[in-house]
Amino acid sequence: MSVKRVEVTQEAKEVIEILKKEHGELVFNQSGGCCDGTAPMCYEKSDFYV
Repeated sequence: MSVKRVEVTQEAKEVIEILKKEHGELVFNQSGGCCDGTAPMCYEKSDFYV
């Protein structure tokens, strides 16, 4: 049995495709809380450091 890691609406998929065309590869990060809160964040891949 597979587990879905992310679910998106069709509208969200369309927005993601627009962002990818404008900015290239993207990284989505779900913060664990504290200073960033718990909102998902979207970064250009080159701007996200682990």
